[in-house]
Amino acid sequence: MNEDVRLTAWVRGRVQRVGFRWFTRAKALEIGGLSGFALNLDDGRVQVVAEGPSEGCQGLLDWLRDGDTPGRVDGVTEIWDTPRGGYADFAIR
Repeated sequence: MNEDVRLTAWVRGRVQRVGFRWFTRAKALEIGGLSGFALNLDDGRVQVVAEGPSEGCQGLLDWLRDGDTPGRVDGVTEIWDTPRGGYADFAIR
């Protein structure tokens, strides 16, 4: 079943000042049906929150881990939850 979920992922590596948030937004829009945001954190990580069909969120997570991302991803930690809503689209913060 492709139910709606909430993915929160923290991406470690050289992921700031390389267009990572922009490419993450573009990938979320390409997958379609996802809303949320990508945010630079003070510790150098990027936080990605995506809500939508589980298949789409899993596709975004797979791309964050193994896709052709800008910079260098050293690791991704994620948690899954129920959607909270409140996002009109997928934004860069």
